[in-house]
Amino acid sequence: MKADVTTLDARKSGSVDLPEAIFGLEPRADILHRMVRYQLAKRRAGTASVKDRSQITGSTVKIMRQKGSGSARHSTRKANLFRGGGKSFGPKPRDFSISLPKKFRALALRHALSAKVKSNELIVLEKAVLKQPKTGGLKKKLAKLGLSSALIVDGAELEKNFSLAARNIVDIDVLPAQGINVYDILRRDKLVLTRAALEALEARFK
Repeated sequence: MKADVTTLDARKSGSVDLPEAIFGLEPRADILHRMVRYQLAKRRAGTASVKDRSQITGSTVKIMRQKGSGSARHSTRKANLFRGGGKSFGPKPRDFSISLPKKFRALALRHALSAKVKSNELIVLEKAVLKQPKTGGLKKKLAKLGLSSALIVDGAELEKNFSLAARNIVDIDVLPAQGINVYDILRRDKLVLTRAALEALEARFK
């Protein structure tokens, strides 16, 4: 499978072979859905917490006699229906993460990459390098390439000037190759891979 390579100045720079085992699968929505759920569940903090009546500081004295008051039968002010009392069945710290096998996660990434190829939303970039960290200049270059919402993936390390210029552009994400993931691929319209990123992906799936 061939793909054209372009530069940041929107000029052609040859072509590259895309491995069928990584970019040529038939995308499955169920696999992608499970992976996105896995990622979003894993990032939840799970720190919400409230006090129940056993954790409220206060007297345990019964606030009124059991009979004869003409009112309801109450125990202490720590009961859940009083202001300042404990909460019933409130949230407690918990782990929301779910488990997925490592091979399944790798398969989901290949399906996400294949989905971008099938929908013609993959762009191969020669390299993501700028002479100066100027956001305005990078926005013009991305506009030439038709990129308004994109994930740009480079090699093992991001080029400093490019990273600085891109960080203030809305809907443009930049990641090193080891940070590529299904959720970030799917949440942007275009996926941009540099030659270095392609080499890193090929080495990763060998």
